[in-house]
Amino acid sequence: MKQVMSNKLVIALYTLPALVLILALVYVPIILTGYYGLMDWDGIGAMTFIGLENYIELLQDGKFWESAYHSFLLAAFSTLSLAGYLIISLVLANKLKGSELLRKIYLIPMLLSSVAIAQLWLKIYDPNNGMLNSFLELLGVENTPVWLADSKLVLYAIFIAIIWQYAGFYIIIYSAALKGIPESLVEAARIDGANPIQIAYKIKVPLIAGVIKVTVILAIVGSLKYFDLIYVMTGGGPNGASEVIASYMYKEAFGSYNFGYGSAVGFALLVICLVITWLIRKLTADDEEIQY
Repeated sequence: MKQVMSNKLVIALYTLPALVLILALVYVPIILTGYYGLMDWDGIGAMTFIGLENYIELLQDGKFWESAYHSFLLAAFSTLSLAGYLIISLVLANKLKGSELLRKIYLIPMLLSSVAIAQLWLKIYDPNNGMLNSFLELLGVENTPVWLADSKLVLYAIFIAIIWQYAGFYIIIYSAALKGIPESLVEAARIDGANPIQIAYKIKVPLIAGVIKVTVILAIVGSLKYFDLIYVMTGGGPNGASEVIASYMYKEAFGSYNFGYGSAVGFALLVICLVITWLIRKLTADDEEIQY
């Protein structure tokens, strides 16, 4: 068996199906998206080559940059929320009473689709019969907000729904990383007189720094290409106040039948995600991962 697995032809045959799938489902669509961005095309008729006109128009498009600002704002919020997920994971890692039940509760949003979550939060934010405004009225608030129709509040309202949606995902990742820390290190710190906060900040967090870096990349890139929940809840409204790059791309391609320009927006989104991922990896490349 060892001799067979060392044969380069056998290795190539085993890896070929995966390589073909990756090529067909990832790299070919990326190349085609960039290619369509060079065309004037309505998605049905003949394509007309226009060179870089779509990309030049993109750089001058105020709506694109406004949607990009919203995407980056969402990415910043998502990155900051990781601190909350990490704190919850650190607390649950102390094996407190009921911690296992809480872990299961945090997993509930992962069992629901984004559309179902969007519908749930639409009911919560309903200005007339929603649970949130009903609670505020009980507290004596007279002019309750119209959460998804207020351009100043809509992004924050959506962000709360996204925090709830992804809480279980990141808590699972952090909890798994924390479980991998040898108990002997924690016990040694306790013997030396370290309190729980010091153990968490000076021992546990540095030991899972690599995992934290990965979650930062996931949070930022995931936020930049986020689409489904926002589209269902607001459709990018009101007046573009919750428009993000992905929803703007969808509207241009499938709403305005401007597939060439929509492809240019999609390719620009890909480039932005790649650049940000590279920057994060570059900025954290000098960090030495602690071995234990």
